[in-house]
Amino acid sequence: MVLAALLLAGVVLLLGLWLRASRAAAALGEQLRHRDEMLQAERDAAAEAREQSSARESELAELRTRHAVLEARADNEARRLNDERERLQALEGQLEQARAEARQSEQTRAELAEQLATLRSRRAADQEHYEARLKELDQHKAALKQEFENLANKIFEAKSETFSQRNRESLDALLKPFREQMGEFKQKVEHVHVESSKQQSAMQTELKQLQNLHQQMSREANELATALKGRAKMQGNWGEMVLENVLDRSGLRLGSDYKREVSITDEQGKRARPDAVVYLPQERHLIIDAKVSLNAYTRFVNAEDELERRQALKEHVEAMGARIRELADRDYHKLDGLKSPDMVFMFVPIESAFVEALKADETLFQKAVENNVLVATPTTLLTSLNIVRQLWRFEDQNKHSAELAKKAERVYKKLKTFLGSFEDVKKGLDRAQDAYSKAERQLVAGPGNLIKQANEFRELAPAIRDQLPQYFTEKAELELDYDAEAGEEYALEAPALPREEAAGDTAGAVGEESAVDADSAEEQASG
Repeated sequence: MVLAALLLAGVVLLLGLWLRASRAAAALGEQLRHRDEMLQAERDAAAEAREQSSARESELAELRTRHAVLEARADNEARRLNDERERLQALEGQLEQARAEARQSEQTRAELAEQLATLRSRRAADQEHYEARLKELDQHKAALKQEFENLANKIFEAKSETFSQRNRESLDALLKPFREQMGEFKQKVEHVHVESSKQQSAMQTELKQLQNLHQQMSREANELATALKGRAKMQGNWGEMVLENVLDRSGLRLGSDYKREVSITDEQGKRARPDAVVYLPQERHLIIDAKVSLNAYTRFVNAEDELERRQALKEHVEAMGARIRELADRDYHKLDGLKSPDMVFMFVPIESAFVEALKADETLFQKAVENNVLVATPTTLLTSLNIVRQLWRFEDQNKHSAELAKKAERVYKKLKTFLGSFEDVKKGLDRAQDAYSKAERQLVAGPGNLIKQANEFRELAPAIRDQLPQYFTEKAELELDYDAEAGEEYALEAPALPREEAAGDTAGAVGEESAVDADSAEEQASG
């Protein structure tokens, strides 16, 4: 906006000067016509005087002298008018140049607006992608948690009365690593969600900062360009200073995201020293060179003669082309230790220097691209560096997502192993139940079962006063004749014994199964 206001003020000033010069030219023309009329009157008077009397010869000579003076004055006025016309033409040229610069600024603003819209659309797409990923992970986590809770509740409710203390301790040892994995998985998901929110907010802030930096860079570039126009000797390392300023404002970190003046030696021992090396994801690099000569451009902006301006502009275009060819011949991408694309950034610290060169030679940009050289001004380079910073941000997010996927895979494998161990526990419990049912049938099944025979001993020996448990005596008195299928069905429908009453008959079988399950749990926990 500041640049547009300055250009508008310049246009208004030039129009005012042009109108003033037009009025002055009109006034001078009127004076010349008036003086021509006076001259003609004097000539008529002189002719009439020559015809009337030779005595007025001296007066005629005086009139001739006056006529010569008037002609000299007329010539001076004519030259002055010609100078005013040339000055007007120069002002018109300056006005046209200001209009061209205004069009270039408008084009640059449109390009930046398009880039801003692209970044916003990309940010919205990334936000939708991460939200979908986060929602999917939350759903998977909830499903796994619910499935685990349902499975654990079913197993605990069905088999809680048959677990010994040792089985519970083994189960706790088996579940502890899984609980830790689930807790770590939950923290990781929450961390990704928080980081995604922070990065979305940071991206909006950076887009605003990019607009402010563009305006500030434009103002400073104009100020520096003005200073350079006034002082032709102000060259030196100024381009490198502007490059350093752009790198600092891009948000990249010196030493980790880019390095300055890196010295590299090729296989032939020739040393190369680019002004800046920008690091990209996957160990790639971008090369930036800022050693472009602006001597001819300085003469161009300070020239007072049009011929001198054209010659200086021609030399400026030639210097730009020579620098492009020189950078193309350096082959930075072939140096050891650099994984750079074929393209090299040629940094031009003054926007108008590149614009004037491009106006003089419209094929300059195409020649640079054909030589694998990208010409970058402070505005375009700052935009490119902000894209590099976004690439690093996306790389970090991808690393977090990959790590989260690996963590989810490990949790899934742990759950699979845990369910396998649970299945082994169920099989052990089923085997213990089968052994118990078989032993019970041996005690109570059949007309000559062991319980009934023991009660008959009690009837024959009244001295035996202790009674067997009521549960077994009642089942034995039924005297059911079990076959194999009926006995199996009876075993499945029989109520479970209290732990104290069944301890003597099943301690060996259950203890053996518990020991096997505990060893399996310890192996899974260590795994």
